[in-house]
Amino acid sequence: MQILVLANDDDFVELTSLSNEIIWQRADNLNDFLNNTTADAFFNLMEDASEITYLNKTNPIFINSVIDTLTEKKHPANIIRFNGWKGFIDRRSWELSGQLNEHHQTVLNKLKIQPILVKDEPGFVSARVIAMIINEGYFAKLEKVSTENEIDIAMKLGTNYPKGPFEWTRQIGLNNILLLLIKLNKTDTRYSPCPLIELELKKQ
Repeated sequence: MQILVLANDDDFVELTSLSNEIIWQRADNLNDFLNNTTADAFFNLMEDASEITYLNKTNPIFINSVIDTLTEKKHPANIIRFNGWKGFIDRRSWELSGQLNEHHQTVLNKLKIQPILVKDEPGFVSARVIAMIINEGYFAKLEKVSTENEIDIAMKLGTNYPKGPFEWTRQIGLNNILLLLIKLNKTDTRYSPCPLIELELKKQ
């Protein structure tokens, strides 16, 4: 099986390390990715993957799209969205949204990935939960409850989370978290972003 990948260096390494049974190819740019007609499947891990039109392709395409849904972007049935944020690709189970068919399943079998089909909603499940945890961590920091390091330690020891909210933030990227919170807040005010998040982004 030949799979073409559009990704930055780190994400390409993370994805291709999942299986040595696949002939991995890396697209030099978006045009190479879209014009390729020989690959059996495609992965677009770039942040704007959901904004691309894939109408000229019929083979399985997996896109990194945590915030935007397939429905709102009107993607065809061969597109599957998944969480391509850092730290999520190398997991052995992926949350997926879309119409999973036998061709998609063949790709996932080669990758030894267990699919978890979830509703086509912003944030899937795990990213939505983590975004809320991070948001609460920033509220605690804003209210001077404790330091980032102490909040991380407390969350890991008190709840047995693998990472604290600020560790997750450094891994995922604060801007990704803010964009997801803004999207979720449109329908659920529990996700109203902590003002400190925007303040810290402006300093970066």
